[in-house]
Amino acid sequence: MNPLISYRAKSSSLRKVKTDIIDAHHLCELYYKEDLEPYKQRGIQLLNLRNLTRQHENITGMFVQTKLQFQAVLDQVFPEYIGVFGALYSDVSLLTLQAFPTSEEILQVGEETIANKIKELCKSRSQTWANSQAEKLLAAAAQNPFQENLYHSLILSLNMYIEMILEYKKHLSKL
Repeated sequence: MNPLISYRAKSSSLRKVKTDIIDAHHLCELYYKEDLEPYKQRGIQLLNLRNLTRQHENITGMFVQTKLQFQAVLDQVFPEYIGVFGALYSDVSLLTLQAFPTSEEILQVGEETIANKIKELCKSRSQTWANSQAEKLLAAAAQNPFQENLYHSLILSLNMYIEMILEYKKHLSKL
């Protein structure tokens, strides 16, 4: 019999009496009155699978929290960036943001430098696409309400979250 079931049955009685005779009586009643299945000790493969599932849930939860915190910091530094790339969490998007985290930097370096960096990060796309993305990024930087970043700590946090997201994606692709 599963020890948890017998413990719950014993603790459900109103009186807390501690004698072996009464405990044995409760176990016998439980055995004859309930439709119980025999207790099965789980195999090592099932226990490993359960452990890995729990770890995966924890890591996925941490990844979701990281993405939420990343978006919160991005909203404080460069909220207009969100619409520039189709997928905010794509490698090219994150690495471009890491290279040029503020609208001030984007406006200083210019369209050609940004387009070359985007093309370098995404070799599968054309130079025309990279130029188009650089144009969108410049327009977003010009519209950004935070033209000057007062807190360097936000840039450090943004960079840290980008590193964490990229690292998680790298490990996820190995599975």
